[in-house]
Amino acid sequence: QSEKTMKRLILRLLLLGGCLLSLLRSAAQEEQPVYRLELGVGLGAGFPVTDVKDKPNLDAALLARFPLNPRMAIKTTFSYVGMKGSTDGMKAFLPADPSQSGTERLKYEVNDAIFDLNGMYELHFLPYGYERGYQGYCRLVPYIQIGLGVSYGKAGKAFTMNLPVGIGAKYKIGPRLNLGLDGIAHFTLSDKLDGLEAPLGIKSSMFRNKDHYVTLLLTLTYDLNPRCPTCNKY
Repeated sequence: QSEKTMKRLILRLLLLGGCLLSLLRSAAQEEQPVYRLELGVGLGAGFPVTDVKDKPNLDAALLARFPLNPRMAIKTTFSYVGMKGSTDGMKAFLPADPSQSGTERLKYEVNDAIFDLNGMYELHFLPYGYERGYQGYCRLVPYIQIGLGVSYGKAGKAFTMNLPVGIGAKYKIGPRLNLGLDGIAHFTLSDKLDGLEAPLGIKSSMFRNKDHYVTLLLTLTYDLNPRCPTCNKY
């Protein structure tokens, strides 16, 4: 009889221990901090699409991201995009003087930069987080993004609005460290970022025949400003 009682006691203790362990794990998951700000840097390549034969150049950026929830975020980025190119070797014919007929080609070279400031909305395909938990967070998440920005072309002293549209992916290296790959096409309203405006003498409206650029950045950000997960819970 005493042996049966001992077995029942051991079984009850094991069940109680399992329940306590499950509660502790659930509490640990609930207490994972949620961060409201990411700050970081980006480095990569910029690809201007202008009136000259452009070459890929350096792209460097400072960025801040404001997570709204595991599937959405607002991001602002300030970028330096190098711009280098010339009319040498172009297949298209650009006249030296578009107001006159002739066979003389335009000779022009640019070696300057574009400065870009934009704000973008990110939509994640999966909920983003470090611990999977019952919420189903994923450490590797692709996303799409769209926003509004301003550009300044130093070569032409041109200031204009731009429409940035892109895709990206980010990976949570650690609880507060994020690695990302960001690809964005910036559509501007100016044809003077490279210093040349309507070299064929034909002006267009909106985004047609304007100077644009594509940026590809590898980013590294750190989470700041944790939000208390148990505050205002009830």
